[in-house]
Amino acid sequence: MRFFCLFLGFLWFRTALAQPTLPVPRNLQATYAKGTRSPTGQPGPNYWQNTADYDLNVTFDPSTRRVAGTVEIRYLNNSPDSLSQLWFKLYPNLYQKGAPRSKSFAPEDIGDGISLSALSINGETFEVGKLAIEATNMAVPLRRAIGTHQAATIKATYSYILNKGSHQRTGEIEPGADFVAYFFPRIAVYDDIDGWNKVPYTGDQEFYNDFCNFKAAIAVPKDFVVWATGDLTNADQVLTKKYAQRLRDAEQKDAVVSIISPEDAKRRDIVAPNAQNTWRFEAKNVTDFVFATADHYVWQSTSLVVDPTTKRRTRVDAVYNTKHEDYKEVINYSRKTVEAMSYTFPKWPFPYAHETVFDGLDQMEYPMMVNDNPTPTSEDAIELTDHEIFHTMFPFYMGINETKYGWMDEGWATIGEWLISSIIDPKLDDDYGVARYAQYAATESDAPIVTLSTQESGMSFFLNSYPKPGMGYLYVKDLLGDELFTKALHTYIRTWNGKHPMPYDFFNSMNAGAGRNLNWFWQRWFFDGGYPDLAIATVTKTATGYDLTIQAKGTKPVPVDLTLTFADNTTQKIHRSIAVWETGATSITIPVLTKQPLKRVTLGATLVPDSYPADNVWEGK
Repeated sequence: MRFFCLFLGFLWFRTALAQPTLPVPRNLQATYAKGTRSPTGQPGPNYWQNTADYDLNVTFDPSTRRVAGTVEIRYLNNSPDSLSQLWFKLYPNLYQKGAPRSKSFAPEDIGDGISLSALSINGETFEVGKLAIEATNMAVPLRRAIGTHQAATIKATYSYILNKGSHQRTGEIEPGADFVAYFFPRIAVYDDIDGWNKVPYTGDQEFYNDFCNFKAAIAVPKDFVVWATGDLTNADQVLTKKYAQRLRDAEQKDAVVSIISPEDAKRRDIVAPNAQNTWRFEAKNVTDFVFATADHYVWQSTSLVVDPTTKRRTRVDAVYNTKHEDYKEVINYSRKTVEAMSYTFPKWPFPYAHETVFDGLDQMEYPMMVNDNPTPTSEDAIELTDHEIFHTMFPFYMGINETKYGWMDEGWATIGEWLISSIIDPKLDDDYGVARYAQYAATESDAPIVTLSTQESGMSFFLNSYPKPGMGYLYVKDLLGDELFTKALHTYIRTWNGKHPMPYDFFNSMNAGAGRNLNWFWQRWFFDGGYPDLAIATVTKTATGYDLTIQAKGTKPVPVDLTLTFADNTTQKIHRSIAVWETGATSITIPVLTKQPLKRVTLGATLVPDSYPADNVWEGK
């Protein structure tokens, strides 16, 4: 009988500490029933995703801004469904007259959008004027469906005028410099959750693309150099001998190499002396392809070993107009970011052969490319550079659906910015978005993080994409410790690299990798409402020192950081992770052993928001 009572007590104790089950929407639960995903965090036995090989041939004339080309796509349907139509994304139609947009563009940038002059699928020619094109979406019905595990060949001829102003992630930067993104018709994602991705691109929410292979031939006029996603395969044909050699040197040297110096840019002897040069690139297993071109930018380059096991190197480039003084240090910030990502956080070898930071008019990431505007201070340049480069892992290496789940990539870039900025410059104490979250938490502008990005705008979109998930990841890192957190994160990366993880794949992978159910925190931070608010409730003198009681007035679990100042002006720091709130406690008492009288206690830290900070300081009498 005694054993039975003890057993009942054990069951009660386990139930009392049981973790909540996260609420899974019905359409996502369906993926478990289909076997494409599983509650373990692993892909299900029936997981699939489609892919394609893209062969791009494009001519770009910077003087007229005309982009004209052909694309041939070999699309492989790995789904269990027979596809009776193909959906395409025509992203240049963001600038089409009448297209829905999240912001106003200059009238001179509004035009006809992308012009399709020819389209064929498996040899069937389509009358383009009769196709159902709605701004950035185009649906094409097929006379003969593409069966499961069958391939289709798509050929298209197209052109459009690149925007001159109204720069939204792509466009002319200045005369003689352009960043050309989203420039070709592509097949939309067809996945196990939504089927076709039919969400229109309106300028705010970002992108969702399949992992594909790209070959690109980019023709530009003489004196224009091209940088792009992927490896340049014909450097010796497009660069003159001196510059091709410098590029090869940079790929093997730790030192910074000036491939194009300010003096070189003026000499105009960089590229082959043809009226037009065609630059060829190849990229495998990436989600997008972009290019940039300029006839007067300098090019700094360096490389480093990112994988000590294989000795694989990554080349890092900074390409810019010399009038932007801040860009002179971007090459160093970029190199240090790639190094920190490889060896410190997320401590995963940088996955691509190069990373190019291009002097542009935006703050936007692409596979192996960054389009970053000049900044007024070195601090801004560091934080912008490491944030955008960190996106290499999320969303590109991980294939995240940014359109729906912005927090699954921007939150990681935010924590990457916080952690890496102080590595580049120890004086930096980056607090991007933390104060704004404290201000707006639990207001009408604050929705749960898991709210779809397509349902948000303004402050809600910002908070849920950047600081809130970034803090959530940071607090779990603090809870688990660096070693176990890295193990959990690597479990997620290793499991879902090259695939399309949904939110619950992330939560479940992290739980599995940590060997610990973290649902109590996922629920409270990512799903529930509430606000962060800690207070110094009491400071009580004891025989051995003091008892400090900290109260959680808000429902959001945040770390406890205390700075104690004693009568002799010495100080002591005390830190407690979010673990202190796991059981549902609303207050904790921290004993302090000291013979010195306590003069002041301050509660708070840079990356810990507090919506009501007035009760965060105690002054001794």
